[in-house]
Amino acid sequence: MKKIYSVLGIALLCASCSKDDVSQITDPTELTYPQKAIATDPKVLSDINGVKVYNGGYGSSMVQDPTDKSIFYLLTDRGPNIDGTESDSKVFATPAFAPQIGKFRLKENTLTLESVIELKNKDGVKLNGLPNPEGKGGSGEKALGVDGKDLGKSEDGIDSEGLTRAADGSWWISDEYGPHIVHFDVSGKEIERINPWSTGKKLPLVFAKRRPNRGMEGLTLTPDGKTLVGIMQFPLYNPSKDAIKNSLAIRIVALDIASGATKQYVYMMERTDLQAVSEIAAVSNSTFIVLERDGEYATEATRSTVFKKIYKIDFSGATDISDANNTATGKLFDGKTVEELKDAATLAKYNIKPVNKILVADLMTDIKELYPHDKAEGLAVINPSMIAVCNDDDFGVTGKGFYESKILPYIKTVDKNSIYFVKLKDPLK
Repeated sequence: MKKIYSVLGIALLCASCSKDDVSQITDPTELTYPQKAIATDPKVLSDINGVKVYNGGYGSSMVQDPTDKSIFYLLTDRGPNIDGTESDSKVFATPAFAPQIGKFRLKENTLTLESVIELKNKDGVKLNGLPNPEGKGGSGEKALGVDGKDLGKSEDGIDSEGLTRAADGSWWISDEYGPHIVHFDVSGKEIERINPWSTGKKLPLVFAKRRPNRGMEGLTLTPDGKTLVGIMQFPLYNPSKDAIKNSLAIRIVALDIASGATKQYVYMMERTDLQAVSEIAAVSNSTFIVLERDGEYATEATRSTVFKKIYKIDFSGATDISDANNTATGKLFDGKTVEELKDAATLAKYNIKPVNKILVADLMTDIKELYPHDKAEGLAVINPSMIAVCNDDDFGVTGKGFYESKILPYIKTVDKNSIYFVKLKDPLK
């Protein structure tokens, strides 16, 4: 049996502690973790021409309970949808679906859903997954029903992707629209919404240039409970899609919860052909792990080329690229945006140092069985020698224009939510 450590548990159980390194604090709870745990059969949300749509859909982000280590909270995204045949369109199977947090219990190698927290606005009305109106976080995406009818826009729409929990049990969630960072109480009711146009606390204006469906994919809270750290999935379209072609520069924002003050850093992704960053999780107040991936399924034949890796990053010494004037393009360098600088060599010419980045795990080599999913999205620090990764199963569906079952090519079954527990070769420090 191994002693268990938890970033969130530290925040709750030792809030007055001055050390910020998780390796210095021990949680007395003991638990044996399997190599993999699979969610039990989910209920069916809908049947589209014989294709079952499951609920399911958990795995966009993950938080381990700070006091009961057998409990994991898993987040859905905006709901079951597939690509439409129109450019930037999505076909929603259940438009009224409320994005939600599922409470799962781990027992041996099984995850059992015990309860659900549906996300609601300040009036207690359930949120939905429809795109926001332009000027309110709109991404340019069009939502269609399975009958082809336009479902319109909604200010209550959220494409939830990042999840973290505060010491009081409330939730912070980031999304791929806005981007928004939304604070919810323990019951899932909205307390506060932070975005580039909000009053009071706000995100820098430049973040509104996120690529559609590649918004703020990851969110975490530092162990001292003071700072939210969000990471974008892909380089911003800043100033435009064409101008940033082949850019590797992804923005991170660190937001001081008390004051609303922000700092920005550059994370350099490995390759331009990736779907890029899926998650960030705190190790200490200045170090984090980041999940970077492609969107490919692995087989034994393709195992060596599929990319799903976890890196440890460090803010120490990284350049704050914040724009004091908070302009729509952010701080410029000889008239160019950070995204236009594209690579580390060009950034160095302007004395911009990205966050330091070290590989800590590769899902293609560091788990015994083949990782069969296209998406690795949720990430948690279990202890200094173990991390957990969960997949987004897309509610068991895929397709373009018409619904199909999402069958994993390697194991020939419908995709399901799973958590993989990965032992690290070198402990996090």
